[in-house]
Amino acid sequence: MINRQLLHPESIVVIGGSNNIHKPGGAIIRNLINGHYQGKLHVVNPKEDKVQGLDVFHQASEIPDTELAILVVAARFCPDYVEYLAREKNVKAFIIISAGFGEETKAGAELEKQILDSCERYGCALIGPNCIGLLNAWHHSVFTQPIPQLHPKGVDFISGSGATAVFILESAVIKGLPFHSVWSIGNGKQIGIEDVLQYMDEKFDAEKDSHVKLLYIENISNPDKLLFHASSLIRKGCRIAAIKAGSSESGSRAASSHTGAIASSDSAVEALFRKAGIVRCFSREELTTVGCIFSTLENTQNQSNMNMSKFAIVTHAGGPGVMLTDALSKGDLQVPKLDGEKAEELKSLLFPGASVSNPIDILATGTPEHLGLAIDYCEKYFDNIDAIMVIFGTPGLVNVYEAYDVLHQKILECKKPIFPILPSVHTAGQEVEDFLQKGHVNFSDEVTLATSLVRILKTPLPAPPEVELFGIDVPRIREIIGGIHENGYITPNKARELLSCAKIPLVPEMVSTSKDELVAFAEKIGYPIVAKVVGPIHKSDVGGVTLNIRTAEHLSLEFDRMMHIPDAKAVMIQKMMKGKEIFIGAKYEEKFGHVVMCGLGGIFIEVLKDVSSGLAPLSYAEAYSMIHSLRGYKILKGTRGQSGINIQRYAEVIVRLSTLLRFATEIKEIDINPLLADENDVIAVDVRILIEK
Repeated sequence: MINRQLLHPESIVVIGGSNNIHKPGGAIIRNLINGHYQGKLHVVNPKEDKVQGLDVFHQASEIPDTELAILVVAARFCPDYVEYLAREKNVKAFIIISAGFGEETKAGAELEKQILDSCERYGCALIGPNCIGLLNAWHHSVFTQPIPQLHPKGVDFISGSGATAVFILESAVIKGLPFHSVWSIGNGKQIGIEDVLQYMDEKFDAEKDSHVKLLYIENISNPDKLLFHASSLIRKGCRIAAIKAGSSESGSRAASSHTGAIASSDSAVEALFRKAGIVRCFSREELTTVGCIFSTLENTQNQSNMNMSKFAIVTHAGGPGVMLTDALSKGDLQVPKLDGEKAEELKSLLFPGASVSNPIDILATGTPEHLGLAIDYCEKYFDNIDAIMVIFGTPGLVNVYEAYDVLHQKILECKKPIFPILPSVHTAGQEVEDFLQKGHVNFSDEVTLATSLVRILKTPLPAPPEVELFGIDVPRIREIIGGIHENGYITPNKARELLSCAKIPLVPEMVSTSKDELVAFAEKIGYPIVAKVVGPIHKSDVGGVTLNIRTAEHLSLEFDRMMHIPDAKAVMIQKMMKGKEIFIGAKYEEKFGHVVMCGLGGIFIEVLKDVSSGLAPLSYAEAYSMIHSLRGYKILKGTRGQSGINIQRYAEVIVRLSTLLRFATEIKEIDINPLLADENDVIAVDVRILIEK
């Protein structure tokens, strides 16, 4: 629970506050005083009479009733303090800085439980334990530095790690990123990241609250809650970016399918963020750079700017402009050529040798006036430009203060977003700092800016909550699942029945232990056909797949051979089809549900591992986003004279499979590999389904 006493306490007591600012108890007092806390501030310390100019109480029993208590004492003392302060002093909120709880030992976990029980009993909010605290405009209840610049429209930052929060703040402060609040949730026994998002969602005021949320997550304890409130905030006009650490190690058992081999907890995180509309970042620099981009867009006069795709680069240094162009182009963003009458007019106003084709290079000798002219022409005359990137350091030839004053004015005036890249943070440190003090941010590295911008623009909007049910035979799905009584891989016939219920096209096939029956079916569907052994998990590895069978005699020989393969139970024959091999699979992840994956099929699925993931059930927009995010998308679309596949049908199959899984949670793995696709259709060739009830 998050209450007023936690966010806006009229009185605070620091248990363990001291004069030593190099320890948490002293540092937190320093930050509260320097942050100009306006309420009553009390300190409890049995060994001090004065702490940083404040009178000190030697025992908790001596303090008056207080709204918020900050505990900076050994873990073993915390449960008794919480119980006493809540019962006797009407404390309604606690921030426990102390470590040594459930993150370390079982005994520590028991102390944590006692604290939580007391807080629940007396209706108290609890941040921590094992955190750096909470910081907002009213009280700086953190023991760390730096203290970032605070602003009503700054970003809200929520972190599952105190130490990492400090490093992220360091990265943000040097960029000039303003903050609205900083939450370090520590062990999150009562208030976790999902709970903070819930509070921000339910209490959201578009006029007063921050529209940007940055998250550092180490554990997603409630994916549904995170999805619901993050999506809700984004639909209300907020922007959210997050790092999820600790996702690289697969949480799956030894896999017996392609899906199992590539699925991991990271796939589930990717799917969750895609569905919620959260921009995923992978480093502190990326997260704070994305935050600065969000802040820039929030402060631009024209805020309907998330459809940016065409950029002008204004620079006085050729190399950074080229690197920025390369990075944008790699992300499928455009740096369009500027030509025509207005381009020539701009060139005539610059020094000889300047280039205006884009990047606009005003030369190292270019003046602040030239910088302003280049920006004006991009703003007023070049309609094929959505946003402007300005690279301006110090070549030692111009007054940088004047140049940055021009940049400051243009940012205030222009409707197109302007992204300042000021790389000379050493040689022009004071000038950059002066620019930041005017409320701007700085992207000191052009490539990090470009890659972060690509991440933002390629992140889809939150998916609609509705399930696509058209053509899905839900009663029959449940009937088939209900008729399966053993765990494990189901028969090919049952697997095909389930796909048919979702209207997923299937290659004609038959499974049988009768040679004559298979030969008759082959004559009916027509040659050539493919034969596959039924039983062994990896058919190709045991010689259990034969392609291009064109006669009954050949089929008879292959049937006899395959039935002698160890573990062979039957033989399957299919009409042999042509097309690009693509893949769809899904795996059930605890807490998350079904993670659906797509990518190139056949052997490429394990070799290249070029897959994207989404969380079932999926919308058509999510399916298209998954397909477009594949590195091999250009192969699917068609390249170098080769025809592409029917992307619409591929997306439809992804959506239909995700809906099937929504009503068949007993399916723990499904592997459709390959699907054969051409410009007309997408057809499932091979499917394996693992059931666990």
